[in-house]
Amino acid sequence: FVLGAAYFVVMLIAAFSYRIPAPGWKPRGWTGPKADAPSRRLVSSHDVSIDQAVKTPQFYLLWVVLCFNVTAGIGVLGVAQTMMKEIFGTTLPDTVDANFAANYVLMISVFNMLGRFFWASASDYLGRKTTNTLFFVLGIALYLSIPYTAYRVSVSPAVTWLVVFYAATMLIFTMYGGGFATIPAYLADLFGARYVGGIHGRLLTAWSVAGALGPWAITWFRERSIRAAIDDLVAKIDPARFAEAFGAPVDQLELLVAGKTVTISRLMELAPPGTIDPSSTVYNSTMYVMAGLLAIALAANLLIRPVDAKHHLKLEEASRAANSSKGEPPRKMASRSSGDYTAPS
Repeated sequence: FVLGAAYFVVMLIAAFSYRIPAPGWKPRGWTGPKADAPSRRLVSSHDVSIDQAVKTPQFYLLWVVLCFNVTAGIGVLGVAQTMMKEIFGTTLPDTVDANFAANYVLMISVFNMLGRFFWASASDYLGRKTTNTLFFVLGIALYLSIPYTAYRVSVSPAVTWLVVFYAATMLIFTMYGGGFATIPAYLADLFGARYVGGIHGRLLTAWSVAGALGPWAITWFRERSIRAAIDDLVAKIDPARFAEAFGAPVDQLELLVAGKTVTISRLMELAPPGTIDPSSTVYNSTMYVMAGLLAIALAANLLIRPVDAKHHLKLEEASRAANSSKGEPPRKMASRSSGDYTAPS
């Protein structure tokens, strides 16, 4: 209740504090990028209506970009604390305890916030397309590094691998936050600023899909990996010892796993000496899938081009929209292409 009330007050004050800058206003000393700068290549000087925007391939390419970027990030976000415990809790128990895992989740929030400031600012200079390309190229490499890190720490436990994992995931979460921060500007670059609010609202359906897809995917692949690890361990254990430990024969494994009686940690107590604990590898398949999703998002981002002129608001439509926003009746204007075009007074 307290948090809800605080959010309500802060957001209400912020909403009523918004002001549209005066026409032509610029920050003191600010000079915009040159027209031929890389960050301006996709920036349109035309507006596209909401109805037309959803008819363009650019809208759906951006939908894929946002959906898969969020899927990869939100899937890991939901199990971050569990993942830290399962990968490093068994191999570095003196370092990774419950308090360490809780602080890890706190730092995820911090880097998520920092990423929104850093990447949004960087995109003004790099361009939205280049910034998102960096998200996905770096993200693919970082997600693929996690299985290797998990394997190395299971073979030779060392804090070095914890540091590598920590740094990789923190960078991933800066890009997760940065993706949200740059998408509205990306939309404004492609479709103009007039209707960006409505277009952004429709694009956020990608977030809704990702919110369901990400946690489901990471849970499903994790459960599959756990079951595969259990089957592998059971194959190495003497059936008689198994039956003695769990009070049921191996052919009852399905029921024992469903009832949480048989777990990886319990099986490791029965496994032959030298058996590597597979707990740290149960997220490997998930990381590979997330890297694959980012590869699809990368391809979608690279395919984005300026919006076709046929989707731009015509001069008469733009004037009508501008006048209606000011409460003025629309002015009747001739087409720019006709011979009797007269500029509005």
